[in-house]
Amino acid sequence: MAAFNRRQFLKATGAGAAAAFASYPGGAFAQGVGMVAPFEDYKALVCVFLFGGNDSFNMLVPRSNAEYGVYAASRQNLAIAQTDLLPITPATPAGADYGLHPSMTGLQGLFGSNRVALISNMGPLVEPTTKDQYLNGATMLPPQLFSHNDQQDQWHSLKGASVSKTGWAGRIADLIRLNVAGQQMATNASLFGSSLFQSASDTIAYVMGPGGPIQFDGFGDTSPFMEQRQAFANIIAANYDSIYERGFAEIQQRAVASADLVSNAIANAPLRNTVFPQSQLGQQLQTIAQLIDVRDDLQMQRQIFFVATGGFDSHDDQVMNQPGLLGGISGALTAFYDATVEMGVADSVTSFTQSDFGRTLTSNGDGTDHGWGGIQLVVGDAVNGDMYGTYPLLQIGGDDDVGGGRMIPTTSADQYAATLARWFGIDDVDLSSVAPNLDNFIERDLGFML
Repeated sequence: MAAFNRRQFLKATGAGAAAAFASYPGGAFAQGVGMVAPFEDYKALVCVFLFGGNDSFNMLVPRSNAEYGVYAASRQNLAIAQTDLLPITPATPAGADYGLHPSMTGLQGLFGSNRVALISNMGPLVEPTTKDQYLNGATMLPPQLFSHNDQQDQWHSLKGASVSKTGWAGRIADLIRLNVAGQQMATNASLFGSSLFQSASDTIAYVMGPGGPIQFDGFGDTSPFMEQRQAFANIIAANYDSIYERGFAEIQQRAVASADLVSNAIANAPLRNTVFPQSQLGQQLQTIAQLIDVRDDLQMQRQIFFVATGGFDSHDDQVMNQPGLLGGISGALTAFYDATVEMGVADSVTSFTQSDFGRTLTSNGDGTDHGWGGIQLVVGDAVNGDMYGTYPLLQIGGDDDVGGGRMIPTTSADQYAATLARWFGIDDVDLSSVAPNLDNFIERDLGFML
């Protein structure tokens, strides 16, 4: 093979490698901490982010005649037919009858077996807010309401009115880093790119593709790819005078080691019977299931996964597109739950949704516009299946409508995150580090986790 210039080769290969492996597994070698009080069990959280803003007041709909009539008048041509709704029976009477979107048969079944919690009218809040306070500027609000990027950041960071460079999953990982120092993979792992949700001060998230680590270009099991890999290994193992060159080479070494470790773990995962949907979200959740299946091989005790899917910014064609979107969520989450049952970890793995915001109750003729409060799903055997929060009267100009059918949340994203964090193993005294606005709310735990 032709001779390689070390600096040229690092520069040529490093850009793609650094982008794919900007983060890496966080075992003791990566986190630089000693093992202290390891957990005695395994738990995983799986965040499913619905990019664009899910119209969740068409996901969970009142079926009682009076409440449905108000809903139908507000939603106009977007209303789901009353007879098409999939009935659910909450354990705690909610003052009306409710149903799920007709495409969500899988989650209807899981709700019936108490495996799903539905959290009503939730969104980013700094403090409890009424309509009068909102209209009179008498309360602190998250900045840039109704903006995609800003509200995604609110869900990811719970920053309120402050600036935050960390996300609440990242802060959880920082809090438990001493407990999980023996893990061979980072606590946080994303299958949908880098995310503020998993950004931290002391730990680093591992970023991979939907099917696992993105492999380096030019590597393989045959010649000349094996020679190229060996040449690359020699270059990154060489001694460099510059601290920057040494640092960059170390990053490449960790990236190669991480890709090999995680790829081999996925390849060695047992074959299971659960069939996942052939979708972006289905593939991501299937990969997570494989990683959970080899948790003992990787010495994992705590994991937080981030996956996502898009298409929920339904300004147009909502009637046409929403059944497929909501059906996709239901099918993927149901398959993932079935996989956790098959693996015997359904009580240790909890999946939950987030989305930019809810959407307007009013129709723009073909869809909806950006809203605020909405409904989120939590799935797993550790879930106390029921409806939580306060489902609002879906009335234009009603007590919770700040204009155009934008509903003021009555439950905060901080309360949601704190409830999940407590189950994950975070002490009450540290919950305010995870959810900075939590102390502004009376209820610190919403009760949807057993």
